[in-house]
Amino acid sequence: MSLPAPRRLLLLAFCWLPVAALADGSLSAEREQALETLLYQDCGSCHGMTLRGGLGPALSRPRMNAYSRDGLAALILDGVAGTAMPGWQGLLTEEEARWLADHLQNDNPLDE
Repeated sequence: MSLPAPRRLLLLAFCWLPVAALADGSLSAEREQALETLLYQDCGSCHGMTLRGGLGPALSRPRMNAYSRDGLAALILDGVAGTAMPGWQGLLTEEEARWLADHLQNDNPLDE
């Protein structure tokens, strides 16, 4: 069963949003806001809505700074084998994962 043409175009447009956001080498303010929402909503569903832990460990700044930015981005993209931490590679670009890592290491309100 195929989608009607308008729905296919809409789906295609949504698929290209991450690419368009990176066209100039940086993320748009809207994409950064979407990533922050993803962090507190989707990641927060396991790590706690305030990132203080739950099924997954707390994502405090000191804990996040135990990794390099690229190492943390790789962990976000690849997940952790043998745990409930999924890889986000199909949903995030490398640049977006690095932005999340940077946010967790530098703009993270959780200093504990």
